Amino acid sequence: MIEVKPFAKLGHADHGWLNARHHFSFADYYDPRHMSHGALRVWNDDEIAPNTGFPAHPHANMEIITYVRQGAITHQDSLGNKGRTEAGDVQVMSAGNGIRHSEYNLEPGTTKIFQIWIQPTARGGEPTWGSKPFPKADRSGKLVTIASGINGDDDALPIRADARVLATTLKAGESAEYATGKTRNLYLVPAAGSVEINGVRVNARDGAAISGEENLRIKALEDSELVLVDAA
Repeated sequence: MIEVKPFAKLGHADHGWLNARHHFSFADYYDPRHMSHGALRVWNDDEIAPNTGFPAHPHANMEIITYVRQGAITHQDSLGNKGRTEAGDVQVMSAGNGIRHSEYNLEPGTTKIFQIWIQPTARGGEPTWGSKPFPKADRSGKLVTIASGINGDDDALPIRADARVLATTLKAGESAEYATGKTRNLYLVPAAGSVEINGVRVNARDGAAISGEENLRIKALEDSELVLVDAA
């Protein structure tokens, strides 16, 4: 089953400095039909104005993946970590038993990110943070795992969840395939472009909730950039 949630129907909050779209219930947006998809709890499509951002705030017991689509995000946390993650790169924060962090756009233009929250397999543990470049050229035409808690995904940023996050760029007419068990919950969002997933069209920034599918065949209808979460 593939359920498409069009971009125009996502939850929306415009704070001036932050223009946010919510694929699942978040903050003041509540939709009992869209609370989560398996272990995937949050997928926010955020546009952050220059020289603004999220001031220091706490998290616990959540795996938070930030996929930078445009611009860059600058991170600082209560563990002393500092880092700038730019377009094409990914950062991961395991909130564990508690961490405070800030995320700012210190760039001259708008920064665009996907903020993805996945529930961990176990509560607690020491919090961690890390970032890594994943050049778009290296994932052209194939799905590359960028964050994972699954054994064998050694090149990905580690998370503490039975889940993996993948990304690819496809030229118009190209296809990528992904094999998964029918018991897995998948969620795919094109950051740009439009695709067909097993024959179902998904446009830029739409969400596709996928379950009960043995294999995925993703065909690009135009040049596209995709992010896919595979979670228990």
